[in-house]
Amino acid sequence: MTQVERIVNESVQSERDLLSEPPLSPTLIDGILQKLSCMELPAKEHVECYMRHKWRINHKPRTLASSFTSVVLFLDFYGKSGKSAIEQIERVDLEGFIEHEQDRGLRIATVRTRLACIIAFLHYLMEQEVIPGSVLKRGIKLKLPDVLPRAMNPSDVRKLFGVIDDIRDRALFLLLLRTGIRIGEALGLKVNDLDIKGRKVHLYEGEKNSMGRVVYLSDDALFAIKLWLRRRNMDKEFIFYGWSHGHLCYSTARGLFMKYLKKAGLDQKGYTVHCLRHTFASELLNAGMRLECLQQLLGHQDIEVTRRYARLTDTTREEEYFRAMAIIERGGIDGAY
Repeated sequence: MTQVERIVNESVQSERDLLSEPPLSPTLIDGILQKLSCMELPAKEHVECYMRHKWRINHKPRTLASSFTSVVLFLDFYGKSGKSAIEQIERVDLEGFIEHEQDRGLRIATVRTRLACIIAFLHYLMEQEVIPGSVLKRGIKLKLPDVLPRAMNPSDVRKLFGVIDDIRDRALFLLLLRTGIRIGEALGLKVNDLDIKGRKVHLYEGEKNSMGRVVYLSDDALFAIKLWLRRRNMDKEFIFYGWSHGHLCYSTARGLFMKYLKKAGLDQKGYTVHCLRHTFASELLNAGMRLECLQQLLGHQDIEVTRRYARLTDTTREEEYFRAMAIIERGGIDGAY
């Protein structure tokens, strides 16, 4: 394993660890720049300027780490292809990197994310007049499979919550199921973000797109949170805190969820924590909620993203199908077969 590969692997792990970290601190950018200083890469000085730029405009820790990993991987590939000056970059270099990443077995979604990070870096270089704008004159698009979101079966939801006996864990996972917020958003909540009397949770900055919103607490989620608030250490800043410091980290929360899935006999069904968000959306649609309302609760900027849930589970469509099919089978159209 080369030095660059070793550092990139560490950065990829950092991306996972930063999934729900607090806002940026000087130590994060210092750590990234320290890793960069140990590398031999083309345009290293431009990468440093770009990372400092993203830090100054307050990009999220996960975004910063993802950009660093993607740009470093690309420049390492670019250097190994025989080029040393970033000014020599061509569209074919990007296409070669995409093929290289696909050959490594990366999922197309991951490759597309990396490509987006690299293109953002190249746009920065264009603004600085380091490279010509003709490099990205034609866009590069990767078609993703249109995968449906995965909701949990209602009986599986009952089995899961039937085995969660810890007060904190029950409050956390019920909050995810009944509000549809992302796990990182839940782990970053502070007591002041809760409005118990108004049965609301204020998300002042969304995890994925920084779009703030208000979500609401159902009876069972409100009851579980009240129980936890009575038991929790009042000196802790976050609602769901770890036993050592700060908030509960993503890897710990995920581990707890997998533990309860196994306890409920559901560990072979491929469920993830994010499935609770999908279940929330599917159940509200089936209960008759309008798509526009659900879009606001989920924090989607594009309603087409929300519309995927209507394709996943829509009892109205199902009822319409069987009603129409009953007419056809009775011979009401062309006769029974």
